Amino acid sequence: MNKKNYISLAKKSAAIQINELKKIKKTFNNSFVKAVDLILNCKGKVIFAGIGKSGLIARKVSATFSSVGIPSFFCHPSEALHGDMGQIEKKDILIIFSYSGNTSELNNMIKYANRYGIKIIGVASKPESTLLKASDVKLILPKVKESDITGMVPTSSTSVTLMLGDCLATTAMYQKKFSKDKFKIFHPGGNIGNSLLLAKDIMVTGIKMPVINYKKNFKEALRVMNQKKLGIIVITRNKYISGLVTDGDLRRELNKDSKNKNLKNFFKKKPLMVNENMPASKALRIMSEKKITSLLVVSDKDLTKKKQVLKGIIHIHFLLQNGVK
Repeated sequence: MNKKNYISLAKKSAAIQINELKKIKKTFNNSFVKAVDLILNCKGKVIFAGIGKSGLIARKVSATFSSVGIPSFFCHPSEALHGDMGQIEKKDILIIFSYSGNTSELNNMIKYANRYGIKIIGVASKPESTLLKASDVKLILPKVKESDITGMVPTSSTSVTLMLGDCLATTAMYQKKFSKDKFKIFHPGGNIGNSLLLAKDIMVTGIKMPVINYKKNFKEALRVMNQKKLGIIVITRNKYISGLVTDGDLRRELNKDSKNKNLKNFFKKKPLMVNENMPASKALRIMSEKKITSLLVVSDKDLTKKKQVLKGIIHIHFLLQNGVK
């Protein structure tokens, strides 16, 4: 086979799946509304189950639920037969994925849920299947054409199942008014966690900040700068920011034998300031554009005022150490 055909075959497969995914709209009906309400009103955990490819999709959707603050885990139907069924309580709900709806390995889990009054949201393509007959809420998947050469390998069917699961999660997120701040709590690591970091999450505060009164002399300023090791000193007057002195500025002036000279008329009077809720990635961009290594951080309301109180300092090293890009 000509290798150039690889791309055309991949495009053909993708086109089939994209076209089949459009059929998911039929599933967004009153049953979908009932499923979301059941999830939002659940007093326990949202437990996912499935076998084979459906099981893999169930694991992924369960992970999505957990990451958006909806307590969830995946329970393998086979393991459930050997004790894991004890994890499922009456206050929980079960979301079971099975494209055919007739997977025999699910039967014992279904019977257990029905016996003990555990609500089931069944996700399958056959309305008369064992799963959907036993479910409290029936989410009927559309019949789709698989995108492989045999038309039998789960491709479009797994894609449509995954989309339905993700839509359950995202709809619940909207209803719960889920925010980036909340997402950061549940997902602090990796590139996603880093992208959600704000200035206030990385800045140094309190006694770690190199701050000095405007009446102090250069010798005292040098002592503070060497002690705090941020390469700058923030000059204050009556607790408000007056200006800033960099390491280079200070040392050049000291070469002129100015150790006892007052800072009053020396510092830069308009230092660059950002608000505490600025994304850390934006702060890094500003530093790169301005060719500076530090930014002063103030509150949102102070940023628009004539006088600002220093809340913290961001150094470029802190951003890079935290993986901010």
